[in-house]
Order: sequence, then C-alpha cells, then structure tokens
Amino acid sequence: MASPTLLTPTSKLKPLLPIKNKATSTAQLPSPPPQQQPLRRHFLSLAAAATTTTNLSLAGLLPVIPAFAASDEEYVKETQEVISKVRSTINMDKNDPNAASAVADLRETSNSWVAKYRREKTLLGRVSFRDIYSALNAVSGHYISFGPTAPIPAKRKARILEEMDTAEKALLRGR
Repeated sequence: MASPTLLTPTSKLKPLLPIKNKATSTAQLPSPPPQQQPLRRHFLSLAAAATTTTNLSLAGLLPVIPAFAASDEEYVKETQEVISKVRSTINMDKNDPNAASAVADLRETSNSWVAKYRREKTLLGRVSFRDIYSALNAVSGHYISFGPTAPIPAKRKARILEEMDTAEKALLRGR
C-alpha cells in the first residue's frame, strides 16, 4: 500500500490553489522629486555615449592604441635583475635579520616582472621566460606556504638555481 504523500502512477494530482496577496490595497511607489530626473537622464545619456564610443572603436572606426610592448634590452636587463635577486634571496641564511625584507622585496619584484611580461606574446615562447616564470612560481609558492624565514629544501633550491642558469644562458643567446 502506498503512502498518501508519494506520487504513484495511479495517484491523481490535486490542483493547486492560487496564492492570494495579503495586501489588499495596491500602494504605488512615490515618484522621485523633479530635480533628480534630469540627473538620471544626464547619466543615461553619458552611459549611452560611452557605449557608442566603445562600439565605434571596436568596429574600427576609431583608432585603438595598442599596449606598450617592452623592448628586448629592457626585458634582458630586468630579467637579469630578477635572477640576481632570486639567487641572493634563496642563498640567505634563515637566521639573517634581513631575510624577511629580502623575501618581501623579491615578491614585489617578481610580481611586477610577471605582470609586465606575462601578456607579451613575443616573450611567451622564449626559454628564458619559461624558466624564470617557473622558478619565480616555485620560490613564491614556497615562501607563501612556509613563511619568509623558512629555508628552501635542497632539491627545490637546486632545481631553481638550475632554471636560473638555463634562463641566463638563454638570455645571452637572445632566446
């Protein structure tokens, strides 16, 4: 025997009653004061103008200014600076009083380097970019997980230094 709450193929559905609104009177919202309507119209006209301008630039009617691409010399110089900071930071003693500030400086430098060069399509295929990016990711991940004074394990440190050497050689070759 089936429970009365279960739906079975033989059970008949009862029609649902419409939900009645408890409020019997329909209250209308007050209209905004007259001085606010011109501001709203002004805002809407500005929004429409901005949308139209964006659509025109996307359609090619207005010139679109490309993002600034860094020069090759600038990339090499900044990448060598990042390499030297990584080497000096990971070779610091854990009892060094400047270790925490060096790690903070390295994080700031690596974040700005990654933010600057990650979107450069000409650099994405380079061996130097790949190796530096991988090493920075490993160093940042270690210090985020274990703190700025935790020493990097020997195997990870060896891999990071090897990636730095490979990247430096690739930079010298223009790769």
